[in-house]
Amino acid sequence: MENLLYLLPVLACPVGMGLMMWFMMRPKHGAQAGPTADRQELTRLRKEIDALRSEQASRETTPQDRPA
Repeated sequence: MENLLYLLPVLACPVGMGLMMWFMMRPKHGAQAGPTADRQELTRLRKEIDALRSEQASRETTPQDRPA
């Protein structure tokens, strides 16, 4: 029984790591976004990039107040 108490902490790490790997590899059926949601997000992000680029271009063409 005393040997088991010494062995438990040694086995806790590999067993815990194995369980974590097993849980991470399991497929998550309810949490997956569909392809349409991915496309919508991609479209939204592209629009945001275009807006940021046009804002940056307008800042570069207009003179700004800079200390001399």
